[in-house]
Amino acid sequence: MSDATTHSCPGQRPESSPGLANQLYGGIQQESFQAILDTLREAVLAVDSQQRLIGLNQAARDLLGQDPTSVISKPVCDLFGVDSCPTESLRETMRTGQRILDYQTAIRLADGSDGQILIRTVPLRDSEGAIYGAALILGDVTEVTALRKEVSGRLHLGGIIGRNRKMQQLYHLIEDVAPSDASVLIRGESGTGKELVARAVHQTSPRGDGPFIQVNCSALSENLLESELFGHVRGAFTGAVTSRHGRFEEARGGTLFLDEIGDVSPVVQVKLLRVLQEKVIERVGDNQPVPVDVRIVSATNRDLEELLARGTLREDFYYRIKVVSLAIPPLRERREDIPLLTLHFLSRLRRITLPETTDPAAIPTDLVSAEAVELLMHHAWPGNVRELENALEHAQVLSRGGTIQPRHLPPEILGAGKTPASLRQIPRHTAAEKQAISDALSRTGWNRSRAARQLGIDRTTLWRKIKEYGLEPDL
Repeated sequence: MSDATTHSCPGQRPESSPGLANQLYGGIQQESFQAILDTLREAVLAVDSQQRLIGLNQAARDLLGQDPTSVISKPVCDLFGVDSCPTESLRETMRTGQRILDYQTAIRLADGSDGQILIRTVPLRDSEGAIYGAALILGDVTEVTALRKEVSGRLHLGGIIGRNRKMQQLYHLIEDVAPSDASVLIRGESGTGKELVARAVHQTSPRGDGPFIQVNCSALSENLLESELFGHVRGAFTGAVTSRHGRFEEARGGTLFLDEIGDVSPVVQVKLLRVLQEKVIERVGDNQPVPVDVRIVSATNRDLEELLARGTLREDFYYRIKVVSLAIPPLRERREDIPLLTLHFLSRLRRITLPETTDPAAIPTDLVSAEAVELLMHHAWPGNVRELENALEHAQVLSRGGTIQPRHLPPEILGAGKTPASLRQIPRHTAAEKQAISDALSRTGWNRSRAARQLGIDRTTLWRKIKEYGLEPDL
């Protein structure tokens, strides 16, 4: 660094100089002070009132890879980049004379890569005490920031949100399986976000630009599902007045997501097995094979091993759809993600941007009261993330956009009245299951959405159970 100075009239403020010691120490013992500055590990920059660079020490030269003679008198933002330049911090320091401490931003490092620095600003004054510039002390925290991110984990992948350890493992599995065409089985309770995981697999795969087609296998009868998946030719059945392409053909080059795969009949299982093995389909009413280029991702909240034991699920089909299995943890096993999810849903409901946090105490109290947060953190969440989203939407309506208080939350979260255990805790196809469903429907006045939320299932599953048990509203 050059120690040359610009001559000026007595009392005139220094305009520019490569000598940082001269700018910070008025030229007194300049060589000694410059040597001290150059031994500091922190990078030090000096700028004038126009935020033009007037000096830098050796650490700054090493950090930024800059020759003083090439940057002196140039805007300091040339070193940072316009989007990350601490313009406002410098302006505030020079306006008020106050120091700004520990402001983190990005910067271009000497090797051309992006780095992270922690900035402190100090006003520069002349002999009369007037501020004519500011000094920036930069600490390189690139490695620390990267390590912190690695330890804390990502907050989301695609539309999936969560920092819990099991969620981090899920993110890694999705990224590992996405590049292949292997069939994926997503397992998780109702409301955990199986569709979001399926979309994440699709979007991070080479097929991401192709179609993502979803079929709910439990919502259609066997014949309708077969036609929906494979298509049909004219005259194949009553009402088939024209030929129609099926979902497999619509998903060509992309991903077909088969939700509730555990509800598929043995007949349809056989036909799906052929697609998985041979990559061809036959439209209903036709015997001509049609090749399809589709990746199959399935999902279920049912115990497939139980279905295998009962003989309603073919073993060869089971192993074909679960080449890779992804398990989504229920919300009760990742309660630390509730604050993050709460802020995400409220951001969307209120169309505002909120800071991300996994600390319940960090949720703004003017948004959700501490008492309401406490209830959210301790609820059992049988309906998982979907139940949390519905509960917050319920509270948003009742609070009219104000602070969410306990009284704004749904009764089942407040503990008002007796609410049933999750339906998943009751043996399926039993009198106890029928009674639990009937009680939930009676308690909610046959409001299917609320009954499904209390039972921890989705509306489609509830509709199927109502049909299975022949339940009807009391007149």
